[in-house]
Amino acid sequence: IRYFMLIPEAAQLVLQAGLMGRGGEIYVLDMGEPVKIVDLARDMIRLSGFTEEEIRIVFTGLRPGEKLFEELLADGEHTLPTPHPKLRIARAQAALSADALAELRGWLEGAPQNEAAVKRRLAQLVPEYRPQQSS
Repeated sequence: IRYFMLIPEAAQLVLQAGLMGRGGEIYVLDMGEPVKIVDLARDMIRLSGFTEEEIRIVFTGLRPGEKLFEELLADGEHTLPTPHPKLRIARAQAALSADALAELRGWLEGAPQNEAAVKRRLAQLVPEYRPQQSS
């Protein structure tokens, strides 16, 4: 599933968010309804005058860093309205404490020797963090 938006509309919304911002806000753009890539492929085949029998859709799997779904907000986050109907402000559940950040900084300084431990600790501190599997 992906969201699609025209570049001029996206640029206009980014500029609007910049004008509204007071400092530290995270804006979420209303990008319309999500589109399934397979539905997009089927539409493109049909609009080109072909059938799915003539142009086969091949599922190749995910490439490194790709996701099945675009997640605009993490679990536990919600948005607040703004004066602009297509812009919202994201509200995080909670930020990391100063102690947690200091601990994380210490872990990261030792990262070359403790990469697996750093990833485990990051997953504990940030529940949405999903480390990429090494190949």
